[in-house]
Amino acid sequence: MTDQTLTHLYFLLDRSGSMQSIKADTEGGFAAFIEEQQQAPGRCRATLAQFDQHYDEVYRDLDVADVPPLVLQPRGSTALLDSIGRLVTDAGARLAELPDAERPGTVIVAIMTDGMENASREWSHPAVKALIEQQTGQYGWQFMYMGADQDAIEVGTSLGVSADHSLTYGRGRSREALRLKGEKVRAMRASRMTDAGAPMPAYTAQERRDVE
Repeated sequence: MTDQTLTHLYFLLDRSGSMQSIKADTEGGFAAFIEEQQQAPGRCRATLAQFDQHYDEVYRDLDVADVPPLVLQPRGSTALLDSIGRLVTDAGARLAELPDAERPGTVIVAIMTDGMENASREWSHPAVKALIEQQTGQYGWQFMYMGADQDAIEVGTSLGVSADHSLTYGRGRSREALRLKGEKVRAMRASRMTDAGAPMPAYTAQERRDVE
């Protein structure tokens, strides 16, 4: 049986060149997001990966109390599909190697981008969607998608992420969007301390308006 007190949070962050205009807000918002998780009940480990046309794992399996400040260095283009495929398959392989008692009861994958796919070579939309639906349906992973300057619900659902957990945010509202995401994750983690199947709260209409 998995460890119901343990959450593993995987965060995939766009660092393509267009993120330069929201660099400071994103760094501040990420700090607020991590602070929310540090205050939540239970244990939490974090893995952060950043991508442009390349994929880089910044850190892996850190206790959330030890997560360093985010330093974002925007550059390059947007290989979103390849990066999602890489993160999810790597995470799945690592978790599969753990004894059942050491596996997290809750796995959350949070994706944040401000641009559309334009550089992937290995993964297609149907392949990523099938992968996300597999991890959601078979293993109970929770996926979240945040997109600026796009219809994030349309893009998120095309990738297999539910509309309830896909969020469009305005370019100047990245800090608020990350804070809101942190609240959703914290609420789910708190609920799962007593109910292993508790769902993540959906974004409300008002919350969506607040970050437009």
